[in-house]
Amino acid sequence: MEKTKLIEARKRRNISQERMADILSMDVSNYNRREKGTAKISLPEWQKIAEVLEVPIEDIFENEESLVFIFNDNSTGNGNGIGNTNNYNIPLSLWESQKKYIDKLEEEIEALKAEIAKYK
Repeated sequence: MEKTKLIEARKRRNISQERMADILSMDVSNYNRREKGTAKISLPEWQKIAEVLEVPIEDIFENEESLVFIFNDNSTGNGNGIGNTNNYNIPLSLWESQKKYIDKLEEEIEALKAEIAKYK
């Protein structure tokens, strides 16, 4: 989810993404991903950004919408239920984008199956 409050506050202060990235000690592409919502902004980063923009953190903070996927992989276990559990936080925008892509691919597969069926 794009951080519109943050973007607007940064632009009001005439601070470029490049300058903000320098202040946060990261490259511009990483900062850009944070504004776009595809990378999480940590609490210390929110605090530093608020300080630089001279605004209360509440004025720019927007929740990180993400889905949490938990994969239990017991295939490596020894039969007593011990295995690996992996937690993944995936930004909602990324998940939605991938879902649309999967839906499109499934439509194409169905169209190709219909095309193949014509030749049988």
